Amino acid sequence: MSEITRTVRIGSSHGLHARPAKLFAQAAKDAGIPITIAKDAGAPVNAASILGVISLGVEHGDYVTLTADGDGAEAVLDTLAELLTTDHDAA
Repeated sequence: MSEITRTVRIGSSHGLHARPAKLFAQAAKDAGIPITIAKDAGAPVNAASILGVISLGVEHGDYVTLTADGDGAEAVLDTLAELLTTDHDAA
């Protein structure tokens, strides 16, 4: 199976701070397949690691690239992309 990548723009108005990063990392962990996230041309980190995700310093409007490899990778990336494009900081 080949790797699938998807580039998405961050929707949360305060970026990937603790709460949206936790939601994203938990969803990545629950997927059960290897997933990485990278900001711009930076080094990818394990998407299931909340510390790794927060360490990227992703802010509102930044683009990140998700990479997944395994059964159901396309559907997993659809779910994760939706989490990242949603504004979790909206009132």
